[in-house]
Amino acid sequence: TMSLREHALSLFRSAVGTVRPAPMLKRAVKLQGDDGCPQLLVKGQAFPLKRDLYLVGFGKAVLGMAAAAEEILGDHLTRGIISVPLGIQESLRRAGMQEMLLKPHSKIQVIEGAKNNLPDAEALKGAVAIQELAEGLTADDLLLVLISGRGGSALLPAPIPPILLEEKEKLTKMLASRGAAIQELNIVRKTLSVLKGGGLAQLAHPARVVSLILSDVIGDPLDIIASGPTAANSHSVQDCLQILTKYNLLHNLPKSVETVLSSSPTKPTGPENYSHVSNIILGSNTLALEEAKRQAESLGYAALVLSAAIHGEVGRVATLYCQLIQLVCLGFASLQEGLLSDELRGNLLQLAAELQIPGLGLGEFLQALRGLGSDRPVCILAGGETTVQLQGTGKGGRNQELALRVGLGLHRAQATGASSPQGECEILFFSGGTDGQDGPTEAAGAFCSPALVAEALREGLDVEAFLRNNDSYTFFSQFQGGHHLLVTGLTGTNVMDIQAILIRAT
Repeated sequence: TMSLREHALSLFRSAVGTVRPAPMLKRAVKLQGDDGCPQLLVKGQAFPLKRDLYLVGFGKAVLGMAAAAEEILGDHLTRGIISVPLGIQESLRRAGMQEMLLKPHSKIQVIEGAKNNLPDAEALKGAVAIQELAEGLTADDLLLVLISGRGGSALLPAPIPPILLEEKEKLTKMLASRGAAIQELNIVRKTLSVLKGGGLAQLAHPARVVSLILSDVIGDPLDIIASGPTAANSHSVQDCLQILTKYNLLHNLPKSVETVLSSSPTKPTGPENYSHVSNIILGSNTLALEEAKRQAESLGYAALVLSAAIHGEVGRVATLYCQLIQLVCLGFASLQEGLLSDELRGNLLQLAAELQIPGLGLGEFLQALRGLGSDRPVCILAGGETTVQLQGTGKGGRNQELALRVGLGLHRAQATGASSPQGECEILFFSGGTDGQDGPTEAAGAFCSPALVAEALREGLDVEAFLRNNDSYTFFSQFQGGHHLLVTGLTGTNVMDIQAILIRAT
């Protein structure tokens, strides 16, 4: 029989495979009709190609999306411009991922920029080229926009004149240093930007705009992914001013920013109507989890998806998973009714309420769990993005740290005898980043189990010390030759992280 680790790996691979740019685009986008009136079909919606078809794009996964799009569109594509992270073509070439690269003589111009995911002169050059292309379109043209969340915002910087890129950057840094949240930073950026917050869609008017989006944000909010260049902006200049006031920056602004903010509300913005725009999410964490669930079922598991919106500090999320696993093990031991089970259920519901994970119907989920019985192995899937409060100087990433914390938590519960039924179960937990990267390491994540932690402790490794130093990568790479690290290499896509709990009776 396959090991739980092999099963987990195959779940992860199928989940990532379904949101890889090429298969994702080929499933969703077709060209049909004769040369008389060809149509672009996206997930069943038809867009007639009356005159010219143009393509623009920005973000980490956009190169692969553009390569697939050009293959599908063929001669119908007039020209395209994409803004992608610095060095990405070379990285993909080195990784042997030719299918993610444009063919020689492509009609799509590639501009690389945003070193270290910060807007720079090259990214600005890309943004200006995309802006000029959009402004020249007519009512009979169609603009296909490819957006991938990660890095999409930094690759499309075009401050409203007379603001200079350096001034906008300086303001963003000042806000960040005073503790502004990412949402607040994005609201300020959008307000001072030509293309964000629906700006690109408005400049392309009256052309038809079709956006194909790969989401890396919990809940897939269109106006947040890559700062929403083709989505109606849900924030006003007023919101921006409120944020600047909150962080005491209103009287500390560059002259150019003052000029733009004072003239903003009064200048007519043209047709603030988005009837010419269609925003279509092609890939998301939810889609990846659905594919992983299908794969788990084909391997014989009873599979449930917990949530695609897991977020919060890794220690607390690890506790949530530990309690959930203990509850499943009680089920396997036919001890679902009882004090321990009631206590676990109560703790779980309280923790879930504190974490405020959207759409986490834990009550119904626990009900579904009860109905599974103990004759089949169980697979619980989840996704999202946790956060790590860095206290140490070690090497690791949120996925490796989460896996190690879950393993340690389960080992402790077993050691204190708080949940003896765990002994009846073989348990594996894994967490991995769908982009193939977890923190500053070559790993995408890690596999962990209480048995693995017990063995590490027997070998004299101080698991808690590794965690205190945020050094999960060093732990996994030292222990058993790094066998429990998830190493996939770059995947060319990104829909946040995927977690799986696999449990079978021993």
